[in-house]
Amino acid sequence: MPSSPSSALSPNAPTTGRSWPVQDSGVERFFEQVRDNPARLRAFLRSMPKGGDLHTHLSGAVPAESLIAFAADDGLCIDSTTSKAVAAPCPAGARPAQDAVSDHDFRQQVIRAWSMEDFKDTGGETGHDHFFAAFSKFKAVTAKHRGRLLAEVAKVAAANRQSYVEPLFTPQGPALVGLADSVGWNPDLDRMRASLLAGDRMQQIIRAAKKETDSELAEHRAALGCDTATPQPACAVKVRFDFQVGRTYDPKYIFTELLAGFELAEHDPRYVGVNMVQAEDHPVALRDYRLHMRMIRYLRSVYRTAHVTLHAGELTEQLVPRQELRFHIRDAIETAQAERIGHGVDVMNEDRPQQLLATMARRQVAVEVPLTSNCQILEVCGPEHPLRRYLAARVPVALSTDDQGVSRIDITDEYRQATTVHGLTYRQLRDSARTSLEHAFIQGRSLWRSPGDHRPTWECATSDPHTGHLTPICRSLLLSSPKATLQWQYETDLAAFEASYATRAS
Repeated sequence: MPSSPSSALSPNAPTTGRSWPVQDSGVERFFEQVRDNPARLRAFLRSMPKGGDLHTHLSGAVPAESLIAFAADDGLCIDSTTSKAVAAPCPAGARPAQDAVSDHDFRQQVIRAWSMEDFKDTGGETGHDHFFAAFSKFKAVTAKHRGRLLAEVAKVAAANRQSYVEPLFTPQGPALVGLADSVGWNPDLDRMRASLLAGDRMQQIIRAAKKETDSELAEHRAALGCDTATPQPACAVKVRFDFQVGRTYDPKYIFTELLAGFELAEHDPRYVGVNMVQAEDHPVALRDYRLHMRMIRYLRSVYRTAHVTLHAGELTEQLVPRQELRFHIRDAIETAQAERIGHGVDVMNEDRPQQLLATMARRQVAVEVPLTSNCQILEVCGPEHPLRRYLAARVPVALSTDDQGVSRIDITDEYRQATTVHGLTYRQLRDSARTSLEHAFIQGRSLWRSPGDHRPTWECATSDPHTGHLTPICRSLLLSSPKATLQWQYETDLAAFEASYATRAS
């Protein structure tokens, strides 16, 4: 469990310190001793502090079992053939969702349809198609329970020793569709924006989004008992949101949602970023890819608050013509000026890939790497995955989950796969955890002197997370910076974790 902000800022901390962070070979030695022991390795990795999850879609992050329970509570129905959740009264061919609670065979059918459980590509439906099809099947459930979904995500994060999550979702989607329909499309982005902002409709939507978020966070806190005498550990997990925009629709809808994301970040500090989602190989996503990047570049020139992370390079030769593999990541970085990219699987097919990797390293553009998702959707697994290419080029890497409920995994599984399949060392895993907080869009200055440096800024150089000692000037930094506070908490938790293994025999 992460340290609480109050303990991290305790004025009663010891008054002696030392240079940090300390590199301790004891924990690294233990890690190597358990690397090939699955049970002991998972126990080690589960207990290791792992920072944050920067790439998690809220609608896909919760296990199918929980979604079935929500559907039953809502009195929904589930189509017996397609497994799609629909409203009551149950139409012909549908059963009450409650049946998926009590009927084992029906339950397993729904779980397999709503996730990658037991999926095998036998030449019919591909992993790619099965994965993306799941979302429309349980949409009627997830659309009504974002607060409960968020509580589930926070519980899993806390259980896996993560202290920060940055979920993706779209507030006020139907209202934004209505606004886009009333305005229509104008390729002159300046005029398009002016039309959308004329009158008060966009601002009404922004106000409604803030109220919607208030309600969802209240539901989240209530589900976890955060305001009771016995709050769950998940209450300590910090949450910020990225506004997600579907990339498979008409330009008028996409620009309207992008504008709403940038506007919302200006008015609500809980929204810190904008992202584009859905299948990158979809015909509309391919046709309009460069238009989408120009939209984001334009909005970045107008707004200064919202950060940008983009799904880019979630492609293979089996999905798209080779030409489409040559520019998506580069355009995301150079045109849309993305600060992070998600997936980045086809990086070596980009034009001048080594130059692109060098640019990412120089600009500190992080890549969010969901190993299981890449294997399930794209069939890019093991040595075919570019993870080690990114690491060799010194590109910041943050392991992430993508859709852990659909994939049937958690972040510990991603760290395990990085260890056993890709051969990462303990220090590389620790770097990934630190990167996840360094490149989080949560507000405030970093604890580190410079990105990737992992040496404390001058204010905190003589403070010590091993003892809890905080100088007054370091305390001032933490009080002014939610990001630095998260990082200090992580270093405190990490110091305790490493100390517990430093002299431990296998």
